[in-house]
Order: sequence, then structure tokens, then C-alpha cells
Amino acid sequence: MICPKCEYEYVEGIQECPDCGVQLVTREEFEGHLVHPEDWVVVYTCSDNIEAEMYKANLESADIETLILSQKDRSYPTVGDLAIVKILVRKNDVDSALEIIRDINSRTQNSEEAGNEE
Repeated sequence: MICPKCEYEYVEGIQECPDCGVQLVTREEFEGHLVHPEDWVVVYTCSDNIEAEMYKANLESADIETLILSQKDRSYPTVGDLAIVKILVRKNDVDSALEIIRDINSRTQNSEEAGNEE
């Protein structure tokens, strides 16, 4: 049995973590909720957290679990490879996520072109 809060492991028979007071879970339940890096794929990169959050909201509205990995350091201004924000999805959602991202990008490009024509 494992405490999901402090991650201490206890022998069978103990139901509650003596340190945290949280109900213990089995190892299988605990490991089922962990994020394993090999299960995730980068589907988009950008340099702006706001843009990444917008894509994340669109993907999650399609029931695609999404993570944002920001390499930005808020203490110092960063540019180039030091300022990359990555959007990751689970391997089995890559095709659907890429389709949504392409759709968003094509709509953005079309609206920018229409704005330039005016």
C-alpha cells in the first residue's frame, strides 16, 4: 500500500498514512496515475505560454489529455531554444491532436490573409 500524497510505502493491513492521514492505495492504483514520459509525444512547439494554453484548451475540449512543458525561465528574458514551450499528448491521441492543430493553423492563416486583403 502506498500513500498518494507523500509516496511512502506501507505493509499490507495499514489503511491510512500515519504521516498524512490520507487513505492508502494499492501499487497498481498509484502507478496508474503516474505520468510516464515514454507515453507522451510533442505535437507542437511555440515560444508563448498564452499560445500553448490556447492549443491546450482546444485539444482538451476534444477530450485529448494535454501537457505543457515550458523551458522558459521567468527570471530572465530568454529567446531561441531557451524559450521553447512544448505541447505534448498521449501517443494514441497524436493523429487527432495533429488534425486539430492543423485546422487551427489553417483558420488562423486564412483569417490573417483575409485581414491583409482589406
